[in-house]
Amino acid sequence: MITFVSCIVLLVLGYLFYGKFVEKKLIAADPARRTPAQIHADGVDFKELPPWRIFIIQFLNIAGLGPIFGAILGAAYGPMAYVWIVLGCIFMGAVHDYFAGMMSMRRGGRGIPSVIGLYLGKTVRIIMTVFTALLLVGIGCSFVTGPADLLNTIAPVNKLFWVIIIFVYYILATLVPIDKIIGRIYPWLGAVLLFMAVAIGFSLIIKGLNGSVTLTELTFDNMRNFHSNPERFHLFPMLFIVISCGAISGFHSTQSPIMARCLGNEKYGRPVFYGAMICEGIVATIWATAAMAYTGGPDGLNAAAAAGSTPAILVNAICKDWLGAVGAIVAILGVIACPITSGDTAFRSLRLILADAFNINQKPIPNRIMLALPIFIVAVLVCTFDFSTIWNYVGISNQVLATIVLWSATRYLYRKGNSPLFTAIPAVFLTYVCACYFMVAPYKAGGLQLPMTAGHIVAAVITIAVTLLFMYYSTLPLRRAHRRKKIV
Repeated sequence: MITFVSCIVLLVLGYLFYGKFVEKKLIAADPARRTPAQIHADGVDFKELPPWRIFIIQFLNIAGLGPIFGAILGAAYGPMAYVWIVLGCIFMGAVHDYFAGMMSMRRGGRGIPSVIGLYLGKTVRIIMTVFTALLLVGIGCSFVTGPADLLNTIAPVNKLFWVIIIFVYYILATLVPIDKIIGRIYPWLGAVLLFMAVAIGFSLIIKGLNGSVTLTELTFDNMRNFHSNPERFHLFPMLFIVISCGAISGFHSTQSPIMARCLGNEKYGRPVFYGAMICEGIVATIWATAAMAYTGGPDGLNAAAAAGSTPAILVNAICKDWLGAVGAIVAILGVIACPITSGDTAFRSLRLILADAFNINQKPIPNRIMLALPIFIVAVLVCTFDFSTIWNYVGISNQVLATIVLWSATRYLYRKGNSPLFTAIPAVFLTYVCACYFMVAPYKAGGLQLPMTAGHIVAAVITIAVTLLFMYYSTLPLRRAHRRKKIV
C-alpha cells in the first residue's frame, strides 16, 4: 500500500514541481506568443479547441492499451516496474511529450520528423519520415486487428466485418476536421478510461486496507527480476521496452503535434503535454498494482500468464470481480476504445507527416484524400500479415524514436543557450537501453541474443560513440565561427 500510494503522490508532485521547472526554465512558455492554431487556422487540422478538450484528446491519443497492457506485462518483472514508471514518467516521458509538443508549436505545428530534421539535419529528417511512417502504419494496423478480434468475440458476426467497420471509422477520423469526430467523441471515451482507472485505484486501496488483497511493496529484497524466464527476459533492458507508454514512448511524439495545432496559448502546453503523460503514468501504476494484487504478487502474475491469462483476460477478470456488472461493461468499452482512439490518430498523424514532407496543403479535401488513400491501401495489405512478429519490433521502435526526439530536444536547448543536461541525460540513458536491447534481446524480439556481459559492453561503446558524435556536430558551428574569427 505504501509503495502504491507513494508512486501516485510522486507523479503528482513531479507534475507540480519538475513540470513547472521545465515549463519556466527550459521551454520558457510565453502566453503572449501566437500559436499555429491562430496563425495557420484552416478549420481542419489547425483549429483552436478548449484546453480541457485538448487534454482529453491528447490523453487518449497517447494512452491506447499501453498503460494497461504494457504495465501488466511489466509487472511480471516485479515491483521494479514502479521505479521505471515513476522516474521514467517524470524525468523522461513527460519531458519528451512536452518538448515534442512545444517544439512543434514553435515551428508552425510541424510533425515530429520535420521537427527532428530542423535540429539533427535534412538526412535525419528523411530517414525519420520513413521510419515514423512505418511505425505509425504498424501501430494503426495493430489497433485494427486487436479490437476486431475482441468485437468478434463479443458479437460473433465475422471478423472481416469488424475490420471494415473500424477501417471506415479510421478513414473518416483521418479526413474530417479535428473537431467533428475526434473532438466530439473523445470526451466520452476519456470518461470511460478515467472511470475505469479511478475505480480500480480506489478498489485497490479499499481492498488493501481490509486485507482482501495484498499489495506488493518495493523493498531492497525484491529489487530483482521476477520474470518466469529471467535468462531470456532480462530486467535490463527488457522492462524499459515492455513498459513504454507508462514511462516514455516515441509514439507520443507523433501525437503531440496534432494537439500543437489546436492550442490557443502556450501556457496550456504543460497541462496538455506534460500533464497527460503524468496521468498515463498514474494509470500504468494502478494497473501494474492491480495485476500483482489480483494474482497474488509477481510470481502469481507469471503463473497466470503461463496458464494462458493474457492482459486482456486479466483486465476483464479484475473489472468483473472488483466492479461488478458495471465493471464488465466498462472493461469491454475501455479495451475496445483505448486502441481505437490511438489507431485513428496514428493514421491522422501519418497524413500530416506526409503533408509536411511533400508540402501539400491539407485544407482542400481532395488533397487529404490523395494522401490518405495510399496510407489505407498499405494498411489493408499489412493487416493480412502475421502481426505477432511485426509487433515484436513496435516496442523497440517506440523507444528508438523517443531517443531521437530527446537528442533533438537536447539540440534545441543547446541552441537556446539553456542547459541541455535535462534532456541529454535521458537521451544517453535511453540510447543505452535501446543498444542493449538490440544486443541481448531474443532473436524473435529483434535482438542478437549475445551473452549479457558482452551485450552490455557493446551497448556502452555504441552509447559513448553516439554521445561523442552528437557533441561533435552540435559544437561544430561554434568551432567554425571561432576559426573564422581567428582568421580575421
